[in-house]
Amino acid sequence: MTRRYPLKKTRNIGIMAHIDAGKTTVTERVLYYSGRVHRVGEVHDGTATMDYMVQERERGITITSAATACNWNGFRVNIIDTPGHVDFTAEVERSLRVLDGAVAVFCAVAGVEPQSETVWHQADRYRVPRIAFINKMDRVGADFERAVTSMRERLGAVAVPIQIPIGAEDQFRGVIDLIRMQSVTWVGDDLDSERVTGEIPAELQDQAEAMRHDLLEAVAEADATVMDKYVHEEEVSEVELIEGLRKGTIANLFCPVLCGTALKNKGTRLMLDAAIDFLPAPTDLPPIVGKNVGRKEKDVERAPSDDEPFAALAFKVLTDQHVGRLTFIRVYSGVVKAGQQVLNTRTGKKERLGRLLEMHADERLDLEDLRAGDIGAVIGAKNTTTGDTLCDTKHPVVLMTVEFPEPVVHIAIEPRTKADQDRLSEALRRLSEEDPTFQVRTDDETGQTIIAGMGELHLEVIADRMQREFNVHANVGKPMVAYRETITKRCESEVKFVRQTGGRGQYGHVVLALSPGEQGSHFTFEDKTVGGSVPKEFINSVERGARDSLESGVASGYPTVDVHVELLDGSSHEVDSSEMAFQTAASMAVRQGVPKGKPVMLEPAMRVEVVCPEEYTGEVMNDFTRRRGRLEGMEQTGRVQKIHAVVPLSEMFGYANDLRSKTQGRAAHSMEFWHYEVIPSNIANKIMERTGSSYRFQ
Repeated sequence: MTRRYPLKKTRNIGIMAHIDAGKTTVTERVLYYSGRVHRVGEVHDGTATMDYMVQERERGITITSAATACNWNGFRVNIIDTPGHVDFTAEVERSLRVLDGAVAVFCAVAGVEPQSETVWHQADRYRVPRIAFINKMDRVGADFERAVTSMRERLGAVAVPIQIPIGAEDQFRGVIDLIRMQSVTWVGDDLDSERVTGEIPAELQDQAEAMRHDLLEAVAEADATVMDKYVHEEEVSEVELIEGLRKGTIANLFCPVLCGTALKNKGTRLMLDAAIDFLPAPTDLPPIVGKNVGRKEKDVERAPSDDEPFAALAFKVLTDQHVGRLTFIRVYSGVVKAGQQVLNTRTGKKERLGRLLEMHADERLDLEDLRAGDIGAVIGAKNTTTGDTLCDTKHPVVLMTVEFPEPVVHIAIEPRTKADQDRLSEALRRLSEEDPTFQVRTDDETGQTIIAGMGELHLEVIADRMQREFNVHANVGKPMVAYRETITKRCESEVKFVRQTGGRGQYGHVVLALSPGEQGSHFTFEDKTVGGSVPKEFINSVERGARDSLESGVASGYPTVDVHVELLDGSSHEVDSSEMAFQTAASMAVRQGVPKGKPVMLEPAMRVEVVCPEEYTGEVMNDFTRRRGRLEGMEQTGRVQKIHAVVPLSEMFGYANDLRSKTQGRAAHSMEFWHYEVIPSNIANKIMERTGSSYRFQ
């Protein structure tokens, strides 16, 4: 088989944004105009192609990232439509890891919103080149300049407009193309409305020339040819300007900005043209770097070529009711054929890829092979999970994996009947395989099954899916906060664990030092023994005992995090010492040590943004104070106020209903996890009382 389309003419892009900015609507227009679908689905009607889950259509939001592919002007475009809701941020994270470029969609009324910041910084982390599309230019309060300014101020982005709007709100009728210096307007709002190019309106001529000057200035820094002509005040051709914009975008020097309204079918085709012109092909990016299996220091590169050994990253696992387990992969190098055996470098085991598929939302097309630059799905990779590398069995490599945030909300769940019991465990296993931010554990004391996720909506959707997809009826408790604890000062603890039971005894002796670790470090361990006081074969047991003890909680019963443990000294017995004895001694030493380290309780704090009419500002701010929140700032946006605050998650349950009643339904809010903060001791002790614990924080 030869390539179906050249690698240089391949684009792997994602659509990313805050919830309700219009990502799915943009994607639906792209699919229609590219001929992939012949009828446009609408989010508000529950008919969007990319929102294929029942829960997505009922709620009008995207929950899972959906992949599709289309052709545009001779180019192959693989598109991933990602969720905007903070509870499903893992979907964005894993999609950005495997994409070459992204289209960031912003609302022309709200500009940059909290989740826009989160996904932007995720894209920064993976150095994903971006273009921006200011959507909803037809909405009341739409302001292109304000949206671009918010990109510069809140994201630190070098936003370079390549279009400016003609009109706004109900007067929006087209754009001025600053590259070709012409106007583009549309006759009517329907899907196939006629596009008309013409002269720039006289009243916008000065603004267009000033903005084109700024555009040339930005591109000159990225391209020597444009710089030379700019300095000598010579005319820069359309081809040279596009090439300079492409270089600067791929190098992440700036972000071209376009505008339009996807719902009224204005600007999406120009946005797709820009994605082709400015976002990279796999060949425009440096080779992917991985670790050579067996030699940790040795990095290995895989260039995007069919001639290189096969290497791919599994970035998503999905359970399909018809075909079973689907594993989504991005192929970075080489070719894999249906039925071929590949190596999973995490497990060290071989997997046979039975079928290879091209995905279009929940529809599938069988393929004979997947090649460098392709995004597809495979059936048969039974032991592969998110972040695993699949590669040629003779040329093993480990590609950089995907990291996910810790869950912050948990609830207890129990089956309603005996028949639901077995189905429940199977459903939870499969759902946790799909979603790395969904975790399942059993409470040691109560025996309850606890599920944890990124928010109320996340767990609500999980419970709904269990009932619909797995026919599991379960009783679900109230959401609870995933508290943590840590220590605030260094302390030492010594334990000598000795048991004589007739015959061989148990002997383990350790001296540990516990000190506060860096925020987010969870647990670190260091062996500082000298002279072999603790034999090397028992060091791992000491580390395991300390880690297990901290994970199960010491003072409050919640996991103890960000602790650095040092093994200072100890002793052993040549007959009675064992791995279990040292593991037990370390566990006991940690439990004795933590109370000496002045422990504190931690809670997840959320960044909250409320957009409300001015007359309700005082009420909203007072409500934050009652919820132990602190105000971070306010800004006027058109006719409304944006209020920024940091509030403990425990105080935010049910906030949407409270806000609605306080503002007569005229305010909207968004919320995302920020970090863990120390809880004042009086509040921590009240939490202890509610859980029935006798421990009290000082």
